[in-house]
Amino acid sequence: MAAGKGVIILNERIDAINVLNRMLSGMFGQSSQTVVIEEFLSGIECSVFVLTDGKNYKILPIAKDYKRIGEGDTGLNTGGMGAISPVPFADDVFMNKVIKRVIEPTVKGLAKEKIEYKGFIFIGLISVNNEPYVIEYNVRLGDPESEVVLPRIKSDFVDLLEGVANGNLDEKEIIIDERYAATVMLVSGGYPEVYEKDKLIEGLDQTKDTLVFHAGTVTREGGIYTAGGRVLALTSFGDTKHEALKKSFDSAEEISFDKKYYRKDIGFDI
Repeated sequence: MAAGKGVIILNERIDAINVLNRMLSGMFGQSSQTVVIEEFLSGIECSVFVLTDGKNYKILPIAKDYKRIGEGDTGLNTGGMGAISPVPFADDVFMNKVIKRVIEPTVKGLAKEKIEYKGFIFIGLISVNNEPYVIEYNVRLGDPESEVVLPRIKSDFVDLLEGVANGNLDEKEIIIDERYAATVMLVSGGYPEVYEKDKLIEGLDQTKDTLVFHAGTVTREGGIYTAGGRVLALTSFGDTKHEALKKSFDSAEEISFDKKYYRKDIGFDI
């Protein structure tokens, strides 16, 4: 796995040749025995979630998450600092391309390979000049995307899962809330590097119109304390992106703990 440090982006051919030689000489130990050279894609990313019973599929709400710790997408990667759904650039034209070029070939390809797969297909996409490219696949929901995807599903989610299990997903209905959902993550100071725990969380009872998801908390001595780097995910709805974000940002201010930090620019690039 190269300890998560195996990807190097280079602009010059000579630099790429030098790094390639270093890699093949053991730069990442055993991981350096295989090197993959890929085209650099410059664009904007989004996450598409598909639920499949192996033959049929449903597309869940599309989301965009924010992994960097710093505003303007700067600094170290984290487990996720927030997310927004829907994603304006993933319109009908874009999604028709995704369906024809990615989703349907993927579901049919699994069947052709005789892989009976039932569950989530997470497709990490990047839009390059309004053309979708696949960055990665995963077989789960993402986090913090889940915190905007699941609240937007108005129909019975368990019914959908039963459709997956029983192979009749095509008979099930999925109803998606048209409103925006925005998630803002409250994290411990110092995260994703060294951070402190056991900080008393106050103001949880002051939040209005916000779903509060506990990520790294613990209940003790009649109070709720921090117990991880990513502490709380705050999800709000709004008729516009700005309205949803404002509610989550307002809740982020109402909740307090020592060295609390959150990004104030979630959704800035869409």
